Amino acid sequence: MPVYKHYSFDLWLTLIKSNPTFKKERAKYFHNKFNHTGKTIDEVTAIFRKVDLMVNSINEKTGKNIDAEEMYLMVISIINDYSAVFSDVDVEQLYQDMEETLLNHLPELYCSNSLNVLKKIKESGASTISLLSNTGFIKGKTLRKILSHLGIAELLDFQLYSDEVRMSKPNPQFFQLMLDSIDRKKHREIELYEIIHVGDNVEADHRGAEKLGIKTLVINSNHLTINQLIL
Repeated sequence: MPVYKHYSFDLWLTLIKSNPTFKKERAKYFHNKFNHTGKTIDEVTAIFRKVDLMVNSINEKTGKNIDAEEMYLMVISIINDYSAVFSDVDVEQLYQDMEETLLNHLPELYCSNSLNVLKKIKESGASTISLLSNTGFIKGKTLRKILSHLGIAELLDFQLYSDEVRMSKPNPQFFQLMLDSIDRKKHREIELYEIIHVGDNVEADHRGAEKLGIKTLVINSNHLTINQLIL
């Protein structure tokens, strides 16, 4: 694998993965607090999955971003068969509760080599590294805290999240923002072929980057892993 001047990474299922206990605790919270119709825990869990997939699909198709609070309200609405019984939800407090739950059940590194590969790229001194992530139930401001806990943040030159810039991959403008954010003091001259975006999603990561002529590497959803970058 060639050495690139800039490495852009997706986050979920590329560098980190969910902690199963978080999703269980999240389902319990909504089951106990927003469940006028008496749905089971399994039904609440399935509703979260349904909303997650639906919003991901919408964001990928529109290139825009649906906020976390809107997603939680969708879940509450579906749990209660679209009634307005919980129309007075304090969405700010709700998100704070979800963030606290998440920080108590932190996501995990996708694999044991995730940090090692990032460190080797960083230690070479020849390359910069960034994050380009679509967000859903978890906002960028929370993900920054998580990446600090996991030791990833210190290895990144910058982080870009869809909820903070109102754009989602594969929107070419989101990838262009990544290009525009590269430190030109470190890379006075950099060409597209010297940049690579790494992710697990063919549609969001590969096709989005490809539209701008950026090199890509799809990992984890196929037979390739992050180790491919240092082979």
